[in-house]
Amino acid sequence: MIWRRRRESREGGAGGGSGERAIIDIGSNTVRLVVYGGTMRAPTVLLNEKVTAKLGREIAATGRLADEAMAVALRGLRRFALLLADLGVRDVETVATAAVRDAANGPEFVAQLRALGLSPRVISGEEEALLSAHGVIGAFPDARGIVADLGGGSLELVRVASGATDSASTLPLGTLRLPDHRKGNRAQMRKSLDKVIRKAGWDLAARPAAENGALYLVGGTWRAMAVYAMAARGYPLSDPHGFALDAAGAQQLAAALSASESGVLKTRERISSMRAEKLPDAAVLLQALLARLAPERVVFSSWGLREGLIYDRLPEHTRTQDPLLAGVAVFAAGRGTEPQLAARMAAWTIDAAPAREHGSERLRLAATMLALAAMQIEPNIRLPQAINWALHKRWIGIDGKGRAMLAAAIAANGNQLMLPPEVRALAGEEAIDEAVRWGLALRLARRLGAQSRRSLEASRLTVRDGALVLELAESHEALFGAPTEKDMKLLAGRMGLPWCVDVVPEIVL
Repeated sequence: MIWRRRRESREGGAGGGSGERAIIDIGSNTVRLVVYGGTMRAPTVLLNEKVTAKLGREIAATGRLADEAMAVALRGLRRFALLLADLGVRDVETVATAAVRDAANGPEFVAQLRALGLSPRVISGEEEALLSAHGVIGAFPDARGIVADLGGGSLELVRVASGATDSASTLPLGTLRLPDHRKGNRAQMRKSLDKVIRKAGWDLAARPAAENGALYLVGGTWRAMAVYAMAARGYPLSDPHGFALDAAGAQQLAAALSASESGVLKTRERISSMRAEKLPDAAVLLQALLARLAPERVVFSSWGLREGLIYDRLPEHTRTQDPLLAGVAVFAAGRGTEPQLAARMAAWTIDAAPAREHGSERLRLAATMLALAAMQIEPNIRLPQAINWALHKRWIGIDGKGRAMLAAAIAANGNQLMLPPEVRALAGEEAIDEAVRWGLALRLARRLGAQSRRSLEASRLTVRDGALVLELAESHEALFGAPTEKDMKLLAGRMGLPWCVDVVPEIVL
């Protein structure tokens, strides 16, 4: 019943095709089930469970999937199949990658999957690369550079630009195969990896970094690397998705991790033992990639193959939606805020508090939706919870500065101008001030007529002749009460302008 209510609440949201969709991803290291809900343009993870089977651990030595690894994987897959049946999730896609496609007994394993009622698809290395790239494009619509998806059995490289892909290839450099290149010290390992990368035709070192674009890193081991870097830098956010480093910072990170011991890394919070064992070798691989691909910066992406599978099935009009607005709209709608109301309020405040140098109208609209949704939270816990939404929920298509501006606008909407230190650590004073004006203007719009549509139609907020002006139709003159006067003073003071109220026969829109 709880699952059904969650499904119904999401199916009623805006932002594209809704419903529940499951993906079973059978990789060389892990076998994972993810159930997605909400809008598929920016899906919400409803269930995420994995089994560390290490199917590819003996491929290099024997060319086969180990019997014990298959038994572990099949035990987990039986559970996944039962869970999906009990939950009534019918849209299930099962894909297998490097280990299964490379193993001599891969077909035998696939037959066992079919016996469980699954419909597995063994994807090629090129298709795996393209799907990962489509996941990155879905998360970063303006992505330009090279996607590097590091799995257990392989490394996929593909170029992305303007929403398209090119030059997809797969290299036998998965985390389970990297130890084979440890013939001597780290320098010799790097030379061995460099040779494979160069032989595959990936050598952009002679080109300017700006031309090469960014290097988008996809995969659990890369994400663990981002977690390490975030902790080392005291970065105030918790989600590695979208975390970025310039080329020099990425080189420093790779150098530090390549010289680390896995035993020490295991003591780090949020880094599992499995990832800790692989990080030093992955860091050497990153050094080789940085040298050959010469990117302008490195961006870590939590979206990859699975999200690429979802993105590929979207109709074109849904793909073109803004992922931030699509995700926030469904989230806010589930908390009592209609996107249409938020759009009307954003339009009402645009003259007095537009997006200027630091924000954008898409960000201002997202802030408006979240701030209105926050008003449904009990007052005693409202502000910290809503700021956590802004800073720590996995929004797609937003950076740390944008998150800080969301938080500042939400706080100002609640007349709270003392912001947590992590907000100010992510954005400068000018950006924060711009977002505070968004929030104060929204506070005025919200409280003027208790969010009624008619109050927005019978009033207008403008900046005219160097003053903040609230125009009110004669029919609604009484809306200007003590709370409205206080809100006008707050906003005008923040803008450094005088203010006045202008009563007119009617508002002409």
